[in-house]
Amino acid sequence: MGEIILVRHGQANSVARDEESYDRLSDLGHRQGALLGEWFSAQGLGFDHVLAGTLRRHRETAEAMGHGAATADPRLNEMDYFNLGRALADSHGVPMPGPDDFAAHVPQVMEAWHRAEIRGNETFAEFEARVTDVLREAAAPGRRVLCVTSGGVIGMILRHLLRLDPTRMAHVLLPIWNTSVHRVSVMPHGTILSGFNAIPHLEAPDRAHLRSHY
Repeated sequence: MGEIILVRHGQANSVARDEESYDRLSDLGHRQGALLGEWFSAQGLGFDHVLAGTLRRHRETAEAMGHGAATADPRLNEMDYFNLGRALADSHGVPMPGPDDFAAHVPQVMEAWHRAEIRGNETFAEFEARVTDVLREAAAPGRRVLCVTSGGVIGMILRHLLRLDPTRMAHVLLPIWNTSVHRVSVMPHGTILSGFNAIPHLEAPDRAHLRSHY
């Protein structure tokens, strides 16, 4: 049996209003990544291969975890949510959300994107294809592969594994913690989800202040 472990990046610049400004870890994000790396080491979890998206927040998270030599793979990059949000505002009159409004906004974006009513740098189908492609390549019997990525990519992998519609996909990706751990078991008959949104490195009560969603 093989295993794919997906890790969402640490907290980024959550007050940003564009992708470029967002794409860097906060001090908390660096701390979250370091604690997760320490937890993996304490568990004796080694990896046969480590992949990370090419975004700065992916690279910085991998480095904080102790995997600075991770192979860069752009297929693990996040959807361009800022552009999708602007497209939804232009076409449907739905304003860009504040920090407390994403729960209502994300399903609207996913549904409109899936129906090809809006697009950013890529279509929904193109995003889905590249994400499922890297999942398929990583699914190798007898290997454990670490993928440092983003919440939208993890949500799309869950859509693929659990056959979720776009709204349910949105509902699944909304609660994903920064530096959360998601496990996919590689079985002889295919890949199955075996763990979702775990934060073992942040579960202690005295680390509650280190948990973040954005």
